[in-house]
Amino acid sequence: MYPQPYLDYLIQFHVERDYFECHEILEEYWKSAPSQERQPVWVGLIQISVALYHQRRGNQSGAIKMLTSAISIVKKHHLDIEKLGLDSANLASLLEERLTEMKNDQPYRSLSLPMSAALKQAYQEACTMQNHPEHRDSDMQDAYLLNKHSLRDRSDVLAERQHQLEMREARRNNQSN
Repeated sequence: MYPQPYLDYLIQFHVERDYFECHEILEEYWKSAPSQERQPVWVGLIQISVALYHQRRGNQSGAIKMLTSAISIVKKHHLDIEKLGLDSANLASLLEERLTEMKNDQPYRSLSLPMSAALKQAYQEACTMQNHPEHRDSDMQDAYLLNKHSLRDRSDVLAERQHQLEMREARRNNQSN
C-alpha cells in the first residue's frame, strides 16, 4: 500500500532520527520516477527532515528556510499528503508551530509525523520486520548522527565522480584524434 522507501523514511525519521538518511532515501526514490512524474510531496517530506537536521545542529537560518518551503508544499499538496497517510492539517499546524520555535531560537526536540490508522499499521509492521521500536528521541550525544553530512564515507561517490571525469577526458581525446 505504501512504498517501502517511504516506510524506511518513517523509520529513520521516528526511530533512528537520522534526518540525513531520510533525505537520502526519499531523494533516491523521488529521482527514480521519470522527471515529468516526480511528485512534489516527496520534496516536502525531504525538506522536513533537512529542516530538522539543520535545527538539531543549530543552523536556524537553514532550518527556517527548509521548513518554510516544506510548509508551502504540505499546504499546496494536502491531498497528496493525505494519500500518503498523513493528516495534512495537523502536519501543517505542527510544522508552523516548529517554525515559530525556530524563529524564537528554541532548541531542537524530536517531532513525530501525524499518521492515519492505516499508515500507522503499515509503519508498525515495518518496524517489527526490521526489529525496531516505533519511536526514539534523538541522541544529542551522537556526533556522527548530528554531523553526518561531513563525517560520512563518500569514497564511492568520489570514485564514481573520478571515473566520470576520466570517461569524459577519454571521449574528448578520441574526438580530437
